[in-house]
Amino acid sequence: MSALQTRGLGIRFGAFDAVADVDLTLEPGARQALIGPNGAGKTTLINLLTGVYRPSSGMVRMGDQDITALSCDQRARMGLVRTFQINTLFPSLTPLLSVVLAIGEREGLGATWWRPLRRCTGLFDEAHALLARLRLDAVAHVPVAELAYGKQRLLEIALALAARPRILLLDEPAAGVPEDESGELFEVIAELPADISVLFIEHDMNLVFRFSRRISVLVSGRILTEGTPAEIGSDPRVREVYLGSSHVATHAGAAHG
Repeated sequence: MSALQTRGLGIRFGAFDAVADVDLTLEPGARQALIGPNGAGKTTLINLLTGVYRPSSGMVRMGDQDITALSCDQRARMGLVRTFQINTLFPSLTPLLSVVLAIGEREGLGATWWRPLRRCTGLFDEAHALLARLRLDAVAHVPVAELAYGKQRLLEIALALAARPRILLLDEPAAGVPEDESGELFEVIAELPADISVLFIEHDMNLVFRFSRRISVLVSGRILTEGTPAEIGSDPRVREVYLGSSHVATHAGAAHG
């Protein structure tokens, strides 16, 4: 059974089909990339998957359950969690407190905010372990505003993982991250537990071909093709989408050669 699946999914804004007739399958434990030129509808598709937008047509299933009509919060409680292109962190908090608050929210402790956090030792233990997994333990007590941008993006993933997701959707996690930090970020993503299915949007083809096991190509709101990195790298239609050059094939060869 697939972790996440769409059939005929689409949304229309006026006369414009932003996403149309998308059949997408995310297998359990997937490391799948969603690529396409600017304006292809990638973030719009993520918004459909997470319930930000209600579709004009089609359906979304999570496991064996139809979630098409569920809200963002309902989907998140089922384990469908996302990050955004632009981070939404609190700059004055530390990574440790940020993750502790996220875990507390998951556990329904928001209504007991008056309880001293330091008494919640279990939350701190879990937060420390999560930060260590994402290689953030060394900066656990540094204000977020002082972190390198790559570390901030990792913290966003840590906050998403605090929700204990079954499916993690990453919208351009390396956007704005310096090249020498983006590789580390994706190494951490690759090391996530095997029971978490990951779908990520990314424009850097080197990262896509290094870290994905399957690639879906979206063009003008429709799936052009899907396949393994090797299959996508040798597909002439994909090369044409990317400026009519051997751009994609070059990265595919570098990643798998």
